[in-house]
Amino acid sequence: MMQTVLVVEDERQIAEIAKDYLQHAGYAVFTAEDGIEALAMSRDRRPDLVVLDIGLPRLDGLEVARRLRKESAVPIIMLTARAEESDRLMGLDLGADDYIVKPFSPRELVARVRAVLRRGDSVASDDGVFRRADLKFEVSKMKVDRGGASLDFTPTEFQLLTTLARRPGRIFTRSQLLDAIRGPLTSDVESFDRAIDAHVKNIRRKLEPDPRTPRYVLSVYGIGYKFSDT
Repeated sequence: MMQTVLVVEDERQIAEIAKDYLQHAGYAVFTAEDGIEALAMSRDRRPDLVVLDIGLPRLDGLEVARRLRKESAVPIIMLTARAEESDRLMGLDLGADDYIVKPFSPRELVARVRAVLRRGDSVASDDGVFRRADLKFEVSKMKVDRGGASLDFTPTEFQLLTTLARRPGRIFTRSQLLDAIRGPLTSDVESFDRAIDAHVKNIRRKLEPDPRTPRYVLSVYGIGYKFSDT
């Protein structure tokens, strides 16, 4: 079944270029020009992935991402013309899976879409079930239970968490974790440290009984992160 991508972009030329390249790559693509339309189309058509510009009329992309994330774990790639790192990190803090800074190569967009969707596909093809402390991981369902309570993660968060949890005690650098969730697409990795930190912050908020004193995903000063082996 053909995977669907919603491109939310108010600059029609950019939207058409993105649509053409994604269609040639084998995706079914539909577009929206403002935030309100984007939310309506997401709820009606339930795309497999959303490419979302930050600077949108009626409702900006950050607010769209915030509302989408309350409703579903649909993968989101943010588009932004803003150079400030804080804008990109804000999108990641809201649960976006990746970001691309405009102007961008349409081929890079296609590669990023493939990479993000592949995360979900690789999870779905893994039937593994494993436990860590009071956590139960059901990989094919992208499901984590803590003491019988189900926890919801985006595909990127889940892949990052399972990468750590499969090797408790092993220290992963931020670069290694970025490779685990993004692969070799590193054309704008000047802020990858902060990107991984933003994803870990979201994971802890959902996973840890007290995110301020984590018991599962632990920081290793100056290096990266590890999953507790105690």
